Amino acid sequence: MVHDPKTLALIAHDGKKADMLGFVLTHQEVLKNYELVATNTTGKLLNDQTSLKVIQMLSGPLGGDAQIAAMVAEGKIEAVFFFVDPLGKHPHDPDIQTLLRICNVHDVPLATNAATATYIISEKAL
Repeated sequence: MVHDPKTLALIAHDGKKADMLGFVLTHQEVLKNYELVATNTTGKLLNDQTSLKVIQMLSGPLGGDAQIAAMVAEGKIEAVFFFVDPLGKHPHDPDIQTLLRICNVHDVPLATNAATATYIISEKAL
């Protein structure tokens, strides 16, 4: 029986994009086993800098966070890795909070930093 690959969402605030890229480069071998979706700018960075294929949604401020929240609500996302810049201001904060709330409502693992994301994709977790 063939199973569809699990889907991970990758999102990073501008101040955390380098951290996301480093995480993805470090874990490329594991991540190639997943379908990957990302907000636009993060997805473009990962598509340009890695050998992985990342499906790009809209950018966060234009609704990408909301698109990914909808996918979580529909049961299409296994985990969300959203590297948050806790010191930055984000004009689309309501969308960000919606995504975080939807992950909690639907009991979907949510990593806001590389250490948590590494644990989630380890053999112990998923």
